Amino acid sequence: MTKIIKQNQIDDTTILEIANALNTGKLVIFPTDTVYGIGTNAYDEAACKRIYEVKGRPEYKPLIVLISDISMLKSMVEEISPLEQKLVDAFWPGPLTIKFKKKDGILPAIVSAKDAYVGVRWIKEGLVYQLIHYANVPIVAPSANLSGSMTGIKIENIINEFRNKADYILDCGDIDSDIVSTIVEVKEEKIIVIREGKITKEALAQIAPLKEE
Repeated sequence: MTKIIKQNQIDDTTILEIANALNTGKLVIFPTDTVYGIGTNAYDEAACKRIYEVKGRPEYKPLIVLISDISMLKSMVEEISPLEQKLVDAFWPGPLTIKFKKKDGILPAIVSAKDAYVGVRWIKEGLVYQLIHYANVPIVAPSANLSGSMTGIKIENIINEFRNKADYILDCGDIDSDIVSTIVEVKEEKIIVIREGKITKEALAQIAPLKEE
């Protein structure tokens, strides 16, 4: 049964409850720095698999990992290249997802859809930051919508789609914009824009040349 919590009911005790739920592999829907996400512990393979199942998401589509501090990134990835560091310095914390070469044996293969690289975004404000910080684990958080349906911005749609599928839904009202995070990867000292979102290609081109795929 899904526990739906209104924004005015969210206090420190609730945040700690939800953070513990995330840590232990429960599925929680909450607003992120972009749209609503459906999140769980990124280290928990069974929980990550459940996200694919409840969303109807094909397993060839990787999940984005959200972190609350840079130490979480360093625990998951092999290295941060000089150009990746420039992107971090310019746009993090913020709505830029960067793909890094992941360390072996840390994250379940399902998170990155068996790719050697994992997309990570650093968040430093708002409710989602508090949840990750107190859970003390990185979380995966794809948009809270059934695969192929409208992006998760309308709370009524989200509740209708995920009632009795997610463990918690944090109802903070509708989100005005459906613009998602930008996803990039660094290759050959150039930036590949996999998905353009809140961070524009023009802004990225100020950091390094863009590579066309």
